[in-house]
Amino acid sequence: MVPEEGVVMRVHRVRSEFVVAACDADLLGRDLPVGEHGRTVKVTSQFYGERRVTREELLWALERATIANLLGERVLRLAREGGFVTPEGTGSIGGVPHAEIFAITG
Repeated sequence: MVPEEGVVMRVHRVRSEFVVAACDADLLGRDLPVGEHGRTVKVTSQFYGERRVTREELLWALERATIANLLGERVLRLAREGGFVTPEGTGSIGGVPHAEIFAITG
């Protein structure tokens, strides 16, 4: 399996949550503008990771995720192909496509 071109991912375990953070690798280190008051959010490897992953690894992790934070065109394309997000269920941060997924269990 060859890593997907330019996709990085990190899995965080927080109490009972399985949090998947994935983004396009070329976004790492960028400051994305949010809001109207000059605020930015930094895309960090501490949150999104540095390890490039395959499509299969990303989809495997999303299957198990209780929370997912996805940032970038490549990552969202893969999540759409896997049936995890729809175009209507995405937004953007600083002009970059973004989606969050929360699994509700009962």
